Amino acid sequence: KRLFDLLSATLSLVFLSPIFLLLAILIKFESNGSVFYRGIRTGRCGRPFRIFKFRTMVGDAENLGGPSTGKDDTRITRIGYFLRDYKLDELPQLINVIKGEMSIVGPRPEVEEYTRLYEGDEELILTIRPGITDYASIEFRNLADVLGDTHVDETYEGVVKPVKNKLRIKYVKERGFFVDMKIIIMTLYRILF
Repeated sequence: KRLFDLLSATLSLVFLSPIFLLLAILIKFESNGSVFYRGIRTGRCGRPFRIFKFRTMVGDAENLGGPSTGKDDTRITRIGYFLRDYKLDELPQLINVIKGEMSIVGPRPEVEEYTRLYEGDEELILTIRPGITDYASIEFRNLADVLGDTHVDETYEGVVKPVKNKLRIKYVKERGFFVDMKIIIMTLYRILF
């Protein structure tokens, strides 16, 4: 799995580098701030790490709202909506894969605010590397639509998070090469179609 991650992440970064450059220019052109968002997430064995994502929100977004983002969140930039729609904001996580902090497929990483509350089977989620995609990414392809515009953090915690965690646990229990290939194909299909 690690060899697959390294090879696919390295080749993808080389192939996608012109797109990365274009997106970086568009992000900087639209708003002040870093090209990347580097939020802290919980990784394997509970170790915190800084995730790489293309910044889709205004520069001081974390000071202007909670950890979840609703459908019409005013913090999201115009280019940010485009990046989120096609999941392009997630591509820089290939860097996290090369660094060994993430895998191509694995449970999506969460903020420590949520992972420190894990109990029972939820603790299994932290036994493997988090991933760029998983069952929950496919199920909640349009998460902002599910969260709506009001009480976004409460909706995430009460409705979405329990389902996501069940899907994360499902992946941990079923994981394997063919499961990973199935999830990659399903992810690409959901993004493109």
